[in-house]
Amino acid sequence: MSLKPPKKTDLSKSWMKKRESRNVRMHPEYHLIVTEGTKTEPSYFRAFRDSINKNHKGRIRLDICGTGMNTLSIVNRAVAIVKNSPNQYKHVWIVYDTDDFPSEDIDRTEKVCKELSAKDKDNIAYHALWSNQCIELWFLLHFDFMHSDLQRHLYFPKLSDYLKKEGKEDGYRKDREDMFNILKPYINNAIRNAEKLEKQNHGKLPSASAPGTKVYMLFDRLKSYL
Repeated sequence: MSLKPPKKTDLSKSWMKKRESRNVRMHPEYHLIVTEGTKTEPSYFRAFRDSINKNHKGRIRLDICGTGMNTLSIVNRAVAIVKNSPNQYKHVWIVYDTDDFPSEDIDRTEKVCKELSAKDKDNIAYHALWSNQCIELWFLLHFDFMHSDLQRHLYFPKLSDYLKKEGKEDGYRKDREDMFNILKPYINNAIRNAEKLEKQNHGKLPSASAPGTKVYMLFDRLKSYL
């Protein structure tokens, strides 16, 4: 190794310059979850967010808004939040039940989400996470494959039966704040069952896909962070 000082003509060359040591700040991936409900869904998704942040704080950011609105009005609310927020959202998840809303509103909501995704200049993806008839179907799919088109009120006693087997003697209530933690061990099972329903509903509009749910798409995308 030469002990001679470097030539003056070499000092300006890139290989002679010291490398700067600097920390590169990683920005989180922002997700917005906008729900029809103001209690059941926000509580459930907040617990999902907290579970992710426990081990991956700063990697994924989930903002949750319960609107009390339905179908197309939820989409309009989500677009307004995105427009007025300093956060650069990459995914917007619109969570709604089909209930007894007009079929054209149910189907149009999904179509609008696809249209927004296709034309958004910031490459924001809008996802319609409908459940036909209600999000309780998604909860039930954690325990069993459900292929019967039941009225929504019939899901509640079925959920209570499963929860009692989990040691929750008080059964299911829409205001339960521990639903995510109860269901978490069975998420992969729920995703498989929801995908199976989607295959059975292939080619059908959301309003005709009974039973069916797209809620699994959010969890399938982010399950590696749990």
